[in-house]
Amino acid sequence: MTLIILLVIVAVIGFWVMGAYNGLISLKNQVANAWKQIDVQLKRRHDLIPNLVEAAKGAMQFEKQTLEAVIAARNNAITAAKGASAGGAGDLPTAQAVTATAAAEGQLTASLGRLFAVVEAYPQLKATGNIGQLQEELVSTENKIAFSRQLYNDTATEYNTKQQQFPTNLVAGLAHASAAQLWEISDAAEREVVKVDLGMTPKA
Repeated sequence: MTLIILLVIVAVIGFWVMGAYNGLISLKNQVANAWKQIDVQLKRRHDLIPNLVEAAKGAMQFEKQTLEAVIAARNNAITAAKGASAGGAGDLPTAQAVTATAAAEGQLTASLGRLFAVVEAYPQLKATGNIGQLQEELVSTENKIAFSRQLYNDTATEYNTKQQQFPTNLVAGLAHASAAQLWEISDAAEREVVKVDLGMTPKA
C-alpha cells in the first residue's frame, strides 16, 4: 500500500512538472510569435517610407535635410530590426535587441512627425493623391504596430510572471526560461501619436 501511495505521489509530481514545463514553453512561443507580428508591421512601415519620400521629393526640394533624416532613421530602424530577429524560430529577442529596436523606431517616429509637419506647409503636396494614400497607409500601419506591441508586452508580462510564481519557478530552469524584455517607450517624441491631416484641403 505504501508503495502504491508513493507511486501515485511521484506520478502526480511528474504530471505537474510536465504541465508546468509545457506551459512555460507555450508562453515562450507565444512571446516569440508576438514579436514576429511586430516585425511584420515594422517591415511594412519601413517599406512604405521610401515611397513617401520619393513622392514628396519633388515638391520638397528645399527640405532635403528633413527627407534625408527620415531615410537615415529608417535605415537605423531596419538594422535594429534585423538584429532583433536574428535568432531562430521560437527564440526570444535579447533585451539589448528589444531596447535598440524601440529606440530606433522612436527616432523614426520623430523623423516622420517632422516630415508630416513639413508636408502641412506644402498645399500642392497635400493635394497629391499618392501622398494622401501613403500617409493613410502609414497611419494604419502605426495603429497595427501599437496593437502588436501591446500584445507582445501583455504576453511577455504573463510569461515573466509565470516564471516568478511558486511553484512554477522551480521548473523555469528546466524549461530554459528567462525574462522577456518589454518594449518600453523611452523617447517622449514617440509617446505622441503621429498626427496626419488626411483632409486634402489646404489650411487658410
